[in-house]
Amino acid sequence: MTRTPEPDEDGGLDDLPDMHPPSPVFYVEQALLGALLLDPQRLADVTGIAGPSFSTAAHSALYAAISILPPPDPAEHAKNTKWLDQVLATGREQARGLTASYLHTLVQVCPWPRHAPAYARMVEAEHARRRLQTAAERLVQTVHDASLPHPVQTVLAEADALAAVVDDIASRFPPRAGVLPRTPAPPPAITPDYIEAVEEERLLLATATAHPSDIESVRWLLPDDLTLPLHVGLWQCLTALARRREPVDPVTVLWEAQQRGLLDDGSEPGEVLRLLAEPAGSVEHWGERALQRSLLATADHTGRRIEAYAGDPANTPFQLVAGARRSLADIGAIRTRWQHATATVTSQRPRSAPTTRAGPPTTTAAHIARAARATR
Repeated sequence: MTRTPEPDEDGGLDDLPDMHPPSPVFYVEQALLGALLLDPQRLADVTGIAGPSFSTAAHSALYAAISILPPPDPAEHAKNTKWLDQVLATGREQARGLTASYLHTLVQVCPWPRHAPAYARMVEAEHARRRLQTAAERLVQTVHDASLPHPVQTVLAEADALAAVVDDIASRFPPRAGVLPRTPAPPPAITPDYIEAVEEERLLLATATAHPSDIESVRWLLPDDLTLPLHVGLWQCLTALARRREPVDPVTVLWEAQQRGLLDDGSEPGEVLRLLAEPAGSVEHWGERALQRSLLATADHTGRRIEAYAGDPANTPFQLVAGARRSLADIGAIRTRWQHATATVTSQRPRSAPTTRAGPPTTTAAHIARAARATR
């Protein structure tokens, strides 16, 4: 059984985390450090890791000390603890709670010093999982940061940073074909605060009904970018009528909606007509707003999905890379549409100013709607 390191006269092991129970990598790190303390020459066989690769400050400090100190002469090392004393003194500069008894514990718990490269590979794999989880958490936090002046650009930059982490892990652990994480994807986050999104989509539908010739200018907007199933269906009606070059007005859209079964969910025809009869602003403006919300929702769901993958220690680095890349592809697809939308708007005439205040983007509404439609 692994002994718990005892405190020394300088304050003990306060710098060591109190883990209940320790994760498997904690014991792997102990075995690796013990191997290097027993046989410092094996450091030459250890690659892919550095001090920050370890899960605790104490282990990081010890590995850094072992790495920077010249290895001792094997014969001298077998006779005395001079080099171990140097490691302890150097390590304590970063982790005050390290003790000689803990180094003794590490030496005792190492089963096979010659397995140091295998232990290092395990440490590297766990560090990769933590890096991926941290990058995914940053992406989700950025999506929900209401203080950002340019949320789309900032979120996409954070997505690029996440992709860079994935690429680095892939270079260390090339993915195997067909290996995906076994962790279920998290459900869409539920948030009741998408009143502004619903209001803006109503204005989009009404304005497109009043100006159907403008629908062609927002081909980058897809039905699933909208939040409510009824809005998704009505946008499909509008685009279908415009594509067939048929008359477009609230009545023709209502009739198309009936043909598509959109009123089967209890939507009242009179309410649909009222919804379509109150245009304001421009189709391009409301379309871009809907696409922005959809992009942020996609980034949020992607980040939380990768976070869930990385939070499952059963997933190997190969699975994490494969799952993360598949998830990031969703952001790549909607990023392309956003670029088309913003480039199109820049080259066109200035858009009409909206007559209602545009609220903050709803980051999860589009995925809520998709989940709702999937259960119907």
